[in-house]
Amino acid sequence: MNATEDITMAIMPRELTQNPLRKIWMPCKNGLPEKHISQKRVCMTNCPTLIVTVGLPARGKTYISKKLTRYLNWIGVPTKEFNVGQYRRECLKIYKNFEFFRPDNEEGLKIRKQCALTALNDVRQYLSVEGGQVAVFDATNTTRERRSMILRFSEQNGYKVFFVESVCEDPEVIAQNIVQVKLGSPDYIDCNTEEAIQDFMKRIKCYESSYQPLDEILDRELSYIKVMDVGRQYLVNRVLDHIQSRIVYYLMNIHITPRSIYLCRHGESELNIRGRIGGDSGLSTRGKEFALCLGKFIQEQNIKDLKVWTSQMKRTIQTAEALGVQYEQWKALNEIDAGVCEEMMYEEIQEHYPLEFALRDQDKYRYRYPKGESYEDLVQRLEPVIMELERQENILVICHQAVMRCLLAYFLDKSADELPYLKCPLHTVLKLTPVAYGCKVESIYLNVEAVNTHRDKPENVDICRLAEEALLTVPAHQ
Repeated sequence: MNATEDITMAIMPRELTQNPLRKIWMPCKNGLPEKHISQKRVCMTNCPTLIVTVGLPARGKTYISKKLTRYLNWIGVPTKEFNVGQYRRECLKIYKNFEFFRPDNEEGLKIRKQCALTALNDVRQYLSVEGGQVAVFDATNTTRERRSMILRFSEQNGYKVFFVESVCEDPEVIAQNIVQVKLGSPDYIDCNTEEAIQDFMKRIKCYESSYQPLDEILDRELSYIKVMDVGRQYLVNRVLDHIQSRIVYYLMNIHITPRSIYLCRHGESELNIRGRIGGDSGLSTRGKEFALCLGKFIQEQNIKDLKVWTSQMKRTIQTAEALGVQYEQWKALNEIDAGVCEEMMYEEIQEHYPLEFALRDQDKYRYRYPKGESYEDLVQRLEPVIMELERQENILVICHQAVMRCLLAYFLDKSADELPYLKCPLHTVLKLTPVAYGCKVESIYLNVEAVNTHRDKPENVDICRLAEEALLTVPAHQ
């Protein structure tokens, strides 16, 4: 082929092939199998990013690391946390006392550096080999020497670096963090509370002598956010890309104030009874009974400054009306759009769109209803709701099955494969209470019967399956 032919080939429009699961068109080179295209991951970063925490012990770095990891995975950015303290515990099976962290303990310094290098090697494996897009390097990283080492490592491997420094001088917050988190650490499994607190305070002192905070002048070329006194003030420097801006946006919305989040679906609807998905029908008789019971339940909880959110659909609004309190309607909380399948029974979808029904069973998270949405679309739509939920204190969200699954997956750190099959039954309230590094869940059934709308994934998801096999897990209905 000569140069002219090369140029001609380059400017000719490429053939397009549609990925049936994602309903998007992609360029197809001659000879490239369609299977290869369907498995191609959409990358949300132009190059891998390494998030590096900075700060003294008991400043909430691991809390921030875990929340950031959970958030980025939820929005579809493959992220993994690398906690250097865990590497140290695996290397040093028995922790004696704070002496290990003294700046003049050469053996301790050597072990800690080796643990950091081992963690960075695993970071390289994740970002450069396994296809991860963001790694969170969770450690104190309190010296410029350590941070310079991380920067050299990142430059050699082509990673962007974003530092997250947590600064806290409030003794009450520090003491609370030590009691809630550090006393449960394997380091103090055989210590009484008083001994553990004293040792950890001495451990902090070991770091204070060599701590070099990020500096506005000396570190002006670095990309970072300083979080001061758990959100009282922020300092942001050189945000370079979309991912870094998302990280900043997220960190400026989270807080540690104790609160509870109540999630429930609307009361049973007329379409629920008939086994039809979507639509905008009103409540059934039992659905109205649940709404009244929900009102009594919320009143009995005596929740301080409770806010109530609903979707803009009739069944959630009718449920909220029975509470007799003010509520806010969110369009973002509307149920997943089933497109051409709205108000159809599963049996009808199998009859009219058997291929679509099978494709959805193959990849329920990414499958998009014709002219409708996927769970992946729904997660993107719900991101502003999550941001606002993080800002709020006590709140009740009255929503829909698919929406509740997405919200629950965020708080419980569930994967994209698990999310579409989370059980969110009607007439049941889930009380979520954020704890140290996760969320405690209580399920409260309000003793009003309702139809089951949960459909498990069938074993046979082949497009050539028999109708009986496709409908095997469809719940009973009228």
